[in-house]
Amino acid sequence: MTLEQILVATVVWAALCAVVFTHSSWGKIRDCFGLWFTKEYWTNYNIVEFASWAAKAVIIIPGLIFGIQLWWLYFFTLGTSVALIWASNKKLLPTLVGFNVIWVWISCMVLSQHLIK
Repeated sequence: MTLEQILVATVVWAALCAVVFTHSSWGKIRDCFGLWFTKEYWTNYNIVEFASWAAKAVIIIPGLIFGIQLWWLYFFTLGTSVALIWASNKKLLPTLVGFNVIWVWISCMVLSQHLIK
């Protein structure tokens, strides 16, 4: 990415977040993020959820921005996505369950491409 692309993307991102945060209330957003720093938040399913999203970010960001595929990390996303299906069931979030069912399939497809020649 060029410096200009990074700058434009960052400015648009900041503007969009500012609009949504203002509409939702900056205080509520701050309180929401503040949950990360409370012991009560870190239940077993919230830990699984955090690990799963972090694993996906480690794959998606280098792939989308730099064109680098870290295919072996799909082993981690496969495990965390299966675990997140369980965690999503605890929170009763069908969209998260559906997303992770799809991500398990994506992980299996990428791993098959690299392991079966």
